[in-house]
Amino acid sequence: MRAINLLPGDEAGDGRKTPPLPVLVGCIGTVLVTALLAVMFLSASTTVASQQRALEQAQAEYAAIPAPAPASPVDAQLPQQRTTRVTALATALGQRVPWDRILREVSQVVPSDVFLITLNALSPVIAPTPVATTTGLSSLPTGFTVTGCTYSQDGVARFLARLDVVPDLSGMTLGKSESGSAAASGTSGGGLCPQGLFTFTLQGTVRPAGATS
Repeated sequence: MRAINLLPGDEAGDGRKTPPLPVLVGCIGTVLVTALLAVMFLSASTTVASQQRALEQAQAEYAAIPAPAPASPVDAQLPQQRTTRVTALATALGQRVPWDRILREVSQVVPSDVFLITLNALSPVIAPTPVATTTGLSSLPTGFTVTGCTYSQDGVARFLARLDVVPDLSGMTLGKSESGSAAASGTSGGGLCPQGLFTFTLQGTVRPAGATS
């Protein structure tokens, strides 16, 4: 008669079977991915909440800033006043007469036989209004007047011709020219030059700045 072993085999174990390796790897991977996503979500939620609080704080600070006061009529006129003043300053600087250059030009054309006594000059008036004398005639130009002495009438004419070519002067004319003896006698109230010399007065106008010859 054959003997039969009734004891359970080793493969039975406790009645449970070990899952295959691919199944275990898949389960572990799923758990890891889920944990990673959870950590990322919590981190993103914390960042969003922090930024939301910062935004709310900034909005509160902005709302606490007082509104600017409405501009007064004086403040509204400031840009126009500034423009007007800048324009006036530019106009004044553009009309400034270079007196140093004019005097240098005059000194360079004085003949050697002419001696200057007085020189009067006025800045040109922009858009002058013609002024009539009591006789109804225009007065002689008086913007530039020079008085001096010379030995002859030729010296007076030579000096007048030279002043006429000075770029900054215009309309130079002869005001008077007489001998020193006549001036000393009181006929002209002069007496500026010694006897034997001629006293003369030349007059004209100064060109405005930027005016062409």
